[in-house]
Amino acid sequence: MKDTINILLVEDEPDLSVIIHNTLSAQGFNVRIAKDGEEGLRMFYAEKPDVLVADVMMPKMDGFTMVRHIRRTDLQTPVLFLTARSAIDDVVEGFELGANDYLKKPFGIMELIVRLRALAGRRPEQAIQRVKAYGIGNFTFHPETLCLEYAGTSQELSPREARILELLCLSKGETLYTKPLLLELWGDDSFFNSRSLQVFISKLRRRLEKDPGIRIVNVRGEGYRLVERQGY
Repeated sequence: MKDTINILLVEDEPDLSVIIHNTLSAQGFNVRIAKDGEEGLRMFYAEKPDVLVADVMMPKMDGFTMVRHIRRTDLQTPVLFLTARSAIDDVVEGFELGANDYLKKPFGIMELIVRLRALAGRRPEQAIQRVKAYGIGNFTFHPETLCLEYAGTSQELSPREARILELLCLSKGETLYTKPLLLELWGDDSFFNSRSLQVFISKLRRRLEKDPGIRIVNVRGEGYRLVERQGY
């Protein structure tokens, strides 16, 4: 991930925009601000940000409509919605439009920072051309066919197992944060979905246990990390 992360913030609340701008700038982000969806759409194509942060309810053009336009031509740039709306239908609509994350107002600014860094670091997962195969120690993983190969044998993963493993591969050696992962896979970061994620992680660990150099480790309070130990 490059040193400076360029953020386009589309937010119609001036006070909140100033707070986010000043705090993110102090943390090393480069932040540009648009005050409504129409201006945000124009600035998106002019600025080409690393991450788009957008309010949902805005004048002239709401956030959902803006992102719907963007996703017609850009499937890569991560999008995080900020909203006071919490209905599950709104969350689902946002993800169906191509959002990567969702943060409900009011929110902690440090949580926003963590999510932005995670999205910027995982940007390659949204590329139109997917990686055909990943080398994981002595395993070869084919995400499109859901196959995990080892020593001439092949296991077929479930679609959800495959997606989790693909995201772990894309962030190999770095933390894959739990909350954005839950929102992406289930659209809800509830306790029950968190337990479901733990079950899938356990299944993947069992599938990978033939190679002792491969581990999926817990990063306490944050998420999971796929690591390859040398010398095996």
